[in-house]
Amino acid sequence: MGKKTERTVLIVDDEPDILELLDLALVRMGLEAVRAKCVKQAFDLLGKQHFDLCLTDMRLPDGNGLEIVENIGRNHPSLPVAVITVHGSLDNAISALKMGAFDYLSKPVSLEQLRMLVKSALTLPASVKAEPGGLLGESSAMIQVREMIEKLARSQAPVYIRGESGSGKERAARSIHEKSARRDKPFVAVNCGAIPENLMESEFFGYRKGAFTGADQDQDGFFQAADGGTLFLDEVAELPLLMQVKLLRAIQEKKVRKLGSSQEEPVNVRIISATHQSLSECVEQGRLRHDLYYRLNVIALRMPPLREMREDIPLLASAILDRINQGGGERCEITPSAMASLSNYDFPGNVRELENILERAAALCSGNRITPEDLQLEPGEDAPMPMDGEMPLQDYLDKLEKEAILEALGKTRFNRTAAAKLLGVTFRALRYRMERLGIK
Repeated sequence: MGKKTERTVLIVDDEPDILELLDLALVRMGLEAVRAKCVKQAFDLLGKQHFDLCLTDMRLPDGNGLEIVENIGRNHPSLPVAVITVHGSLDNAISALKMGAFDYLSKPVSLEQLRMLVKSALTLPASVKAEPGGLLGESSAMIQVREMIEKLARSQAPVYIRGESGSGKERAARSIHEKSARRDKPFVAVNCGAIPENLMESEFFGYRKGAFTGADQDQDGFFQAADGGTLFLDEVAELPLLMQVKLLRAIQEKKVRKLGSSQEEPVNVRIISATHQSLSECVEQGRLRHDLYYRLNVIALRMPPLREMREDIPLLASAILDRINQGGGERCEITPSAMASLSNYDFPGNVRELENILERAAALCSGNRITPEDLQLEPGEDAPMPMDGEMPLQDYLDKLEKEAILEALGKTRFNRTAAAKLLGVTFRALRYRMERLGIK
């Protein structure tokens, strides 16, 4: 028998074989296991004793595991709980994750997956200080985002982050990762819209030597690179339907098969996905499989646009300028009138646009003081028109073209090659248009 420790796991199951298997595996990990055979017995133990983890079956003689998840969430919020489900029965697992379960296991229980789950659950931090480069802001919208991130960091559930381009979706995903039990493992960010379709499978799952012309050695994919950590899939709705099927299988089975291999290999990856679009609309349009949507959108986090948190603009602008000033050269300051101009601007590109505006202004300003003119803000819809009351045709066309280019650049994270493809023009044509319109 293993050495008894203060770390104790509550196992709730009415099947003697499962209880014995879990008990033995936990004892070999140096943990103490306490058994309960029904919901009532579990509730009694939870009220009398401290536990570090709870593993519960979904089907119990006097109820189900969701009752235990709900009870723990209400009365013991710091206790991680995982559910054990019948293989292929994801509905119950997803319901449990939505209610706050840490993770789930499928029967027959894989001892390797059990060990990974227990290790992750027992290394959950009680709290983590704000990381450098984290999400700044004191508006109610940003406070709610940070509170939600704290909750999500204590789970293994897939997260879907929705928000406009430039609103900080990847930064939020990194924050979830850095506050979670996976914080010491890799965070791998993937822009799904920037990968050529013929390379997707090998990029995601890796390949064996000889799998195709040019495959002269074994190569890992995104899933293997993120093993133990977090895989962030940005613009996930851009994946082709065939790739969506393979992604769904990898998420459900927690296994992947390299291109050219006959064997699957287990991967321990948490999936966080994001789009600037509406995933439900993508499903309605037939661009996203409903079963994949159901699997990705377990818990949603909305990133507010900058125009909904204007009170945070001065704080964000000051932090961005501090970073720019640390890059060397003479220190720039922003005038009160320029800060007022920023606070009144709608920021269609959100925080990313704010960063670009300030970087450009810092490079172009004279006397190291940023004025409203240095910001070169686009006039809003309510801005005064030219004196004759009409906009010349060429100016109007230039304005539309500039907006279209900036939107494409925002969608592709300022990847000009991908933006040109999105706009249906050549890279050279896009570069010429950007130069003519003063887009840097």
